[in-house]
Amino acid sequence: MEANSSATGPEPFRLFDEKSQSGFGLGFLDVPENKPLPPPPPCVEVLSSQVSSNVEFNVEPINMDGLTLLKGRVSTKEVFGLSNSDLVPGKYEGGLKLWEGSLDLVKTLNSEMLSGQLSLTGKRVLELGCGHGLPGIFACLKGAHAVHFHDFNAEVLQCLTIPNVNANIQQNLLAKDGNNSAEVRFFASDWSEAHLILPHVLADEDGAKSGHTVDQATGYDIILMAETVYSVSTLPTLYKLIKKCLHSPHGIVYLAAKKHYFGVGGGSRRFISIVEKDGILAASLVAEVTDGSSNVREVWKLHFR
Repeated sequence: MEANSSATGPEPFRLFDEKSQSGFGLGFLDVPENKPLPPPPPCVEVLSSQVSSNVEFNVEPINMDGLTLLKGRVSTKEVFGLSNSDLVPGKYEGGLKLWEGSLDLVKTLNSEMLSGQLSLTGKRVLELGCGHGLPGIFACLKGAHAVHFHDFNAEVLQCLTIPNVNANIQQNLLAKDGNNSAEVRFFASDWSEAHLILPHVLADEDGAKSGHTVDQATGYDIILMAETVYSVSTLPTLYKLIKKCLHSPHGIVYLAAKKHYFGVGGGSRRFISIVEKDGILAASLVAEVTDGSSNVREVWKLHFR
């Protein structure tokens, strides 16, 4: 389903839907199995000023248990020339679509704050695979010191993430007459290269990070991820990235995802098994969603043992 659907909420989750005739529910199988993937897109920081002016951007409100955020809408066809595709390996990783897990994660963060289990005030936050960036936007509005948004595609950041962040922050300023002081930055890369450009990454053994000055803060306090664990082949790389980025010993990861993604073997349980086998981080299930619209969705919290 294209990202410019007329639905006011998140589009129904079609990624690797077990009910689809192909087993995937998207154009994933259009790529022959023996055809090598194209090289990953450039590893770059996208400036807030680099918003695309060639793509129509609209917003609509989404209410989540009394919390209202704005959802941006752009056309996948306008941005990538793709129709009816949620994902094209090596080219587009679904960042223009609002997946259910993103809303699950925002609701969980809000619940964790209300119960006193989480404070975002003054924290360094990284949202991996951000797309619309709603979890990161929530962190911005709740007092985070810095929020860095990361996605596979720079086009997603330029056409959707940056405009959506700006729209939500502007709405918050107008509604509360307040001042959002979070440092907001945007980065695009494959999981395997993200550590080369993200500012708050742990230093290598020689004390340097690919020629860049290492931030002595050593890591992000909170890492947010929604629907990033669908492809089993990328899970080890994603987990390595998390360990390179997470502040020790008090850093926390929140992961929202389907329990299983049928067809490609990924899912929250497969990812958690990697975490538990490694033994560095501990995992606990924070929320489970069984609303009948898709298979079971979960939100997990990871922290150092």
